[in-house]
Amino acid sequence: MRESRSLYGRALSVLPGGVNSSVRAIHPYPFFVDHGDGGHVVDADGDRYLDFVNGYGPLLLGHDRPESVTAAVQSAASAGPMYGAPTEVEVDLAEFVARHVPSVEMVRFVNSGTEATTSAVRLARGYTGRDKIVVMQGGYHGAQESTLVAGDADDPRPSSPGVPDAFAEHTLPVPFNDEEAVAEVFEGHGDDIAAVLTEPILGNTGIVHPVAGYHETLRDLCDDHGALLIFDEVITGFRIGGLACAQGALGVEPDLTTFGKVVGGGFPVGAIGGPAGIVEEFTPSGEVFQSGTFSGHPVTMAAGLETLRYAAENDVYEHVDALGEQLRSGLREILAEHAPEYTVAGTGSMFKVIFTRDGEAASSDCLDGVVQDPSRPGFDAYPKNGADVADADTERWERLFWPAMKEAGVFLTPNQFESQFVSAAHTEEDVEAALAAYESVLAERV
Repeated sequence: MRESRSLYGRALSVLPGGVNSSVRAIHPYPFFVDHGDGGHVVDADGDRYLDFVNGYGPLLLGHDRPESVTAAVQSAASAGPMYGAPTEVEVDLAEFVARHVPSVEMVRFVNSGTEATTSAVRLARGYTGRDKIVVMQGGYHGAQESTLVAGDADDPRPSSPGVPDAFAEHTLPVPFNDEEAVAEVFEGHGDDIAAVLTEPILGNTGIVHPVAGYHETLRDLCDDHGALLIFDEVITGFRIGGLACAQGALGVEPDLTTFGKVVGGGFPVGAIGGPAGIVEEFTPSGEVFQSGTFSGHPVTMAAGLETLRYAAENDVYEHVDALGEQLRSGLREILAEHAPEYTVAGTGSMFKVIFTRDGEAASSDCLDGVVQDPSRPGFDAYPKNGADVADADTERWERLFWPAMKEAGVFLTPNQFESQFVSAAHTEEDVEAALAAYESVLAERV
């Protein structure tokens, strides 16, 4: 780690905390990646790790792009960096998204998941003429003022310095999976609520799945009160549920969907999709201002389009979902022997071990597809909201477990909260190697 330590010393002099995203601030210092190799990363010291971070989700295909994706990226880059004018490939990608995602007729591309959710909230407010937004406690929608809000619907408050109290006044946090709480909020504020903004599956708080019927309740409440339902599929989009995304797996259609990560093939991207009658409220066809110099960047659009085409034509989802199930099934067996109070969470190509403290039978699988089934073993112990994950042994996960897994050659997201991902570059042998590392580490009660 000598080279990583040296690089971190340099970084501390020119980058706040030595990083450009706070989650990368691993103790005592982060390892610096030199390059990716299939389902692995190699750090600046030449050490090789199985990679289940995958750039926090965008790398559905892993680090080695297929020839068709590489050719598309190189062609777009060699033609010119960008133009400040439309290109055909952004139309192609928009058509692909609209063709496969049930709720989407029209798309506006932006540059990040944060920009997508910020723009979606503005669009919902402009479309409805209302100000208040309902969000889920423990949900994450990027670094925007309207959702950096803690507390509850009776006492919302900024979760970060620099966010004015006035922003928090218009945000109503409720516990995920609590139908009674969200119904009460609509009863008290229904005429002022522009939208409910939620991840279909909470992916930035340890992975929390909806209980069967929860999103249908949100859909009904929004319809009854004239509010919009926004699904933040920045993490789940084109990863869970295949090309139809998590909303396809749930069978619930939102009014707006935000995308990021996979839809850009590993390059910076965000998007807002929905029915034409809503999305056309964006300028220039409507009055809700939205614009960006780098929006629809041709290299990103080419990477995203060819990544999704490759996934559609080469059984990528079957492969990653099967590996994900192999991994989760193996983890449940390991936990049953060594840590039965811990919980295996996830579906498809997402997974996480949550260090729940009293999860009796938590190693059982209570999921029916992407939703929690109350009739299945382990349902009562499975996390229902962000608070359940926050109550887990998060310090043990970060301070002891993560370093031990890294020492065993497995790169995981560096705390209890972010999801982990399988890519198409991983193999069954990679999964078995990862399971061996988990068993070795958990057997020592790390």
